[in-house]
Amino acid sequence: MPKKRLPNELLDQLIKEYNIKDTDDIKNMLKDLMGGTIQRMLNSEPDDELGYEKYDTQNKETDDSRNGFSKKMVRSEFGEIDLDIPRDRNGEFEPQIVKKHQTEIKGIEGQIIALYGRGMSNRDIESHLNELYGIDVSPTLISKITDRILPEIKEWQNRMLKSVYPIVFLDAIHYSVRKDGTVVKKAVYIAIGIDLEVQKDILGMWVGEAESSKFWLGIMNEIRNRGVQDILIASVDGLTGFPDAIRAVYPHTEIQRCIVHQIRNSVRYVSYKELKAFTADLKPIYKAATESLALQELDTFDAKWGSKYPNAVRSWRNNWEEISVFFKYPEEIRKIIYTTNAIENFNRQLRKATKTKSAYPSDDALMKSLYLAIRNIIKKWTGRVQGWGTILDQLMIYFDGRITDRDLV
Repeated sequence: MPKKRLPNELLDQLIKEYNIKDTDDIKNMLKDLMGGTIQRMLNSEPDDELGYEKYDTQNKETDDSRNGFSKKMVRSEFGEIDLDIPRDRNGEFEPQIVKKHQTEIKGIEGQIIALYGRGMSNRDIESHLNELYGIDVSPTLISKITDRILPEIKEWQNRMLKSVYPIVFLDAIHYSVRKDGTVVKKAVYIAIGIDLEVQKDILGMWVGEAESSKFWLGIMNEIRNRGVQDILIASVDGLTGFPDAIRAVYPHTEIQRCIVHQIRNSVRYVSYKELKAFTADLKPIYKAATESLALQELDTFDAKWGSKYPNAVRSWRNNWEEISVFFKYPEEIRKIIYTTNAIENFNRQLRKATKTKSAYPSDDALMKSLYLAIRNIIKKWTGRVQGWGTILDQLMIYFDGRITDRDLV
């Protein structure tokens, strides 16, 4: 399809009217054209929302009506643009071309990447741009545009990390990806660290065929190569061989097995009718004030349930070394490390952003989608761990000599 060009007569008129002599003059003209076009589109949006055109009161079928305008300034690649945003009396009108709280007019490429990051498929983006702006953008072009963030992802994935992380959470989330004409399950491995300034940091994400301790070993080596000299405590799920993979790279790291995962693994053996009573009897074990009291509660639990569900009880005893780590710490540290909830909450946000994708066409497509979702998620990370100063003081005593003044700078 040949490219559309403005008629020469119109171009001559614009050149004359704006007295164009250099690129700055062209930029000013384009800013006015963009502002004027956006304003006209804004003015027409209430027609669809209210169901009648301005002044056409005969065809009005709503109690709502136009209620003037509010001033708004937005930034664009051509400069600042002043706009009049239409209002309605009921306060229900939501402008689409320039949304509420939007302060910047992105180029089409920026909009495509933003929409992709919100979980929209290529065809949904194509339809959205066509309906909203009358722009024809093929799914192939959308894919090529979003491919431009792959170098950014590579740079992010290979950036240097902090030398010490007091706490690191490790987990995997699974997605469907097309491979050789079939759909396979891929594990996306994710590591989240809390640094000495109590800031959360996504250490990286890695796509693998299936969750395995061997793959985690490779990840731990990569983290080490990217500058992480020490991890004090690692909170992990119940994957077999996981602790060995961590200790092979960080032999002095204390490993806390996620209590929530341990409970889930235990109840697999329990009939539904007894599930409530079973889990209620587990609670005194992991809520005990000390490890010795927890072991007494485990004996009591074993006496009641051991003969009926020996595998469930055996799981607690076999994994006690990693389950019981948190008992040595005060409550402030316990509630941070005893579960991988921090990373599971993060995974839930990823699933929310990617729920429209039944299967990704490639690993790259999966990485693009997750990376853009991560960028949106971490923008909202503002909270700090309550009482971190006290927690850090205690960690420095527990792990004497492993946090230096240089690390705290």
